Amino acid sequence: MKKALSMFLVLGLVGGMLSACGNSDSGGSASQDTNSETKEPAAPSAEKKKNVTLSYLASQDWIKDPEMKLAEKFEEQTGIHIDYQIVPSDQYSNVLKAKMAAGEAPDIFGGQSGKFDLGSLYDVENNAVDLTNEEWVKREDPLFIEQSTWKSKVYAMTIWDPSASWIIVYNKPIFEKLGLSVPKSYDEFLKDCEAIKASGVTPIYEPVSDGWHHVLWFPELGVRYEEQDPGLANKLINNEEKFENAAVLEQSLTQFNELVQKGYLGDNAFSNTYADTEKNMASGKYAMTVYNIGLPAQIEKAVSGSKASDYGFFPIPLNDNQDLNVNPAAPSKFISSSSKHIEEAKQYFAFLAQQDNLQYLLDNEPKFTTLNFSGVNAKFTEEQKTFFDAYGKKSGTVYQTAINYLNPQWMDIGKDMAAMMGKQMSAKDVLKNIDKRRAQQAKTANDPNWK
Repeated sequence: MKKALSMFLVLGLVGGMLSACGNSDSGGSASQDTNSETKEPAAPSAEKKKNVTLSYLASQDWIKDPEMKLAEKFEEQTGIHIDYQIVPSDQYSNVLKAKMAAGEAPDIFGGQSGKFDLGSLYDVENNAVDLTNEEWVKREDPLFIEQSTWKSKVYAMTIWDPSASWIIVYNKPIFEKLGLSVPKSYDEFLKDCEAIKASGVTPIYEPVSDGWHHVLWFPELGVRYEEQDPGLANKLINNEEKFENAAVLEQSLTQFNELVQKGYLGDNAFSNTYADTEKNMASGKYAMTVYNIGLPAQIEKAVSGSKASDYGFFPIPLNDNQDLNVNPAAPSKFISSSSKHIEEAKQYFAFLAQQDNLQYLLDNEPKFTTLNFSGVNAKFTEEQKTFFDAYGKKSGTVYQTAINYLNPQWMDIGKDMAAMMGKQMSAKDVLKNIDKRRAQQAKTANDPNWK
């Protein structure tokens, strides 16, 4: 188990994208504490207070309730107030760009890290503060630091769960009632879905309305693509291959669309919301959803009478995938270079990175099971350990992090995939559009591989 979990700190991003597990622990003992009892953050120390408000713009679901609780303690300690401005995920990118263009950038802004994207998405050299010399950088997982680095400078703080792979979370009682087994191939997955649908239960809860979630079915399978077509990622990075011509990419999109057309996502996929995942999964009306291993604890906390032990996990099985997808890029925090309160913002980052505050955040956020900082005590359940033991032997990096000019067009891919689901586009059309947008971004970046 220790070896299986340790990959989140040692997984490399080189070569053919496939990697084995390392030998160091993931930063703490894996206790069985589900932390149902909320713990209070450490009492503030007496310091001279300031009368300052830091504006913090972020996308929906990026700021967890325990962080807001910590912000209250930070204000008690320092007098510095954090003004959270939460924007719906499908609008966030445009809102942030508009504020930056108008010279109204917040003091702190959220953004997805990614070593290929920090320049094109956020122009961090001009819009963000260099954080390279901050103390907490030495304690953050180096793989996450790499994804927050642009031209050898660190521009963001990432506090996230390194075990938060997007996988299938399934309702064990439903599977047991129907005599179903965890699928080992796409064909087995189809048979499970058909049996579930025939029983009157919708096989898959998919919240398309948020614009981003359904995209996960496609780029998260990077490890499997590299098994099927070794070296494909490097060919795409160097413009030696097109998405349109990669058969394995068309295969996964086609299979996802088959799930849609067979009715396995139900009649309400286009109106379903990510925020309602816990409620809908607890209702028993759905058997599966794409989420991470923290969902069962979230369901137990959110819905009275629910049990985390009723849920299990397996990898997204498109293209017969049985490997673990890993992503060291995640929602991150940037300090605007135009802020009048840069030092206060740095002070807030340092406060969040204090060991007791990191542990408080982990202990009180059901979605998290560990954090990407050394010294925290993880809280893996037996079900989660079983999952990592079963699927952690072979893992690889998701394509949105491994390949340039892909992650910035996430919401556009979402629109195209939604059109495919509505029979307005084909899988090939989706891939052609990805190539067009990549070419445009590469041209803007003066990428020599596209000349």
